[in-house]
Amino acid sequence: MFLKLLASIAGSLGAFALYELLKMIYGEFTSPIRHLPGPKPTHWFYGNLKDIFKAENSVLHEQWVQEFGPTIKYKVIGRVTRLYTTDTRALNHFLMNNNIYQKDEPSRFILSRILGRGVLVAEGDEHRKQRKVMNPGFGAAQIRELTEIFVAKSVELRDIWAVKAANAGGAARVDILSWLSKATLDIIGLAGFNYRFDNLSSEGTSELGKALADIFQAGMTMNFIRVLQAWIPAFRVIPTKMDRTMEASRAKMMKIGRQLLQESRKEMAEDGTFEKGRSRDLLSLLVRANTAKDISASQRLSDEEVLAQVPTFLVAGHETTSTGTTWALFALTQNMAAQKRLREELLTVSTDNPTMDQLNELPYLDCVVRETLRVHAPVPSTVRIATQDDVVPLATPFTDEYGTVHETIKVKKGQTIMIPILAVNRDKSIWGADAQEFIPERWEARSTSNSIPGVWGNMLTFLGGPRACIGYRFSIVEMKALLFTLVRAFEFDLAVPVDEIVKKTTAVQRPLVKSEREAGNQMPLIIRPYIRS
Repeated sequence: MFLKLLASIAGSLGAFALYELLKMIYGEFTSPIRHLPGPKPTHWFYGNLKDIFKAENSVLHEQWVQEFGPTIKYKVIGRVTRLYTTDTRALNHFLMNNNIYQKDEPSRFILSRILGRGVLVAEGDEHRKQRKVMNPGFGAAQIRELTEIFVAKSVELRDIWAVKAANAGGAARVDILSWLSKATLDIIGLAGFNYRFDNLSSEGTSELGKALADIFQAGMTMNFIRVLQAWIPAFRVIPTKMDRTMEASRAKMMKIGRQLLQESRKEMAEDGTFEKGRSRDLLSLLVRANTAKDISASQRLSDEEVLAQVPTFLVAGHETTSTGTTWALFALTQNMAAQKRLREELLTVSTDNPTMDQLNELPYLDCVVRETLRVHAPVPSTVRIATQDDVVPLATPFTDEYGTVHETIKVKKGQTIMIPILAVNRDKSIWGADAQEFIPERWEARSTSNSIPGVWGNMLTFLGGPRACIGYRFSIVEMKALLFTLVRAFEFDLAVPVDEIVKKTTAVQRPLVKSEREAGNQMPLIIRPYIRS
């Protein structure tokens, strides 16, 4: 009986896999983008994907654009054709029409295993509802209130590094990535939920911190069964050790999230205000917005939808900022004149505890942050899928493999599209011949291109359109607070030769030391206390 059931299940899976294979083959032969220019696939199954993984982020794509033009195709798993373009008019069309172009289902599945069905995963009406309720918590007025937390944790990190330098005789090698990750996790704990991780001051890891680390590590591990589960939903019924780890961690995270949610509701008065201490965190603001009288019952978020934002806040709220600040300090070690000029500007401020407005009034600090997020965008790319047939306008026509010129691209339902964040941020046709260099002064000397459909800085780092990053103001001010405090206090040098530093992307673009790969992601810098003359 059991063998018959097993054979039946195997037969059903096989039939489904065959159906999906035939559908994919038919789609490839009828695809309107099959005659786009692009590189030849180098593997019978992986297409160009292995070459992409071997190269540093966006480098290979940028070479292809130089060779074939801004609008190309290449092959991914199963030799499926992916559309890739740096054409800003086309990108604007993709990002503004989020009803047509959404995250593909495999990506949503992988993200949902880590984040649940929060605002980063939700689509359509579900996304609009979540976004509407969450928007008040990320406005400029709220970030102004949170700046005190950003600065306090930056000062705590500064003091820890000062002790390390003193114990090392005046200069210490520090993995700034791990320490910045600790600081930004502490910040999002307090600013997001009034929850104390205390990662900076504790050798151990909090219960919520361990759950987050376990779920993130499991979610970023890829293997054959993981690929099958992402692309063929029928395989998701097969339990794996990774699934069990993630489910246990998510259950722990949701348990703590429910406690935090109950505490927030308990402390909210009938008029929608909070006692001091709970008034600023994002969860309390979300609870208040969700119970506002002008929100109809159908537009309110359920408890599960509110709780889904907890892992979203935690992952998106600390990984991107810690990585961005890491790359900023790295970039300043490679441009010592910029490091010196930034420090001189920061030292003109008479307080160690600046407000958001004081941070935003420092022009060169703003230039450094903008240039870092342009050259070292924490998230280098994202993917969209067409939910219906469409015709996409182009700023630059392309010539297909038969020599025919096209002023638009025909896109078929189911077509995947790569949104090349980093490549557009470094596009020489937009930024000039020095586009790949870290030059903060470019933000003083030139007007930026308005053609890039970005929500901030005329760049693609935080995307654009209805799905632009909701927390971009939070991230920018947090990054400014960290740089303000650390660059005033220390001089920074790279602890290894610059060609030893490479970038490895999981969810974000993290650094590795080539000769120390076994150590995992790290950015070793030499820090020395700055002595004012």
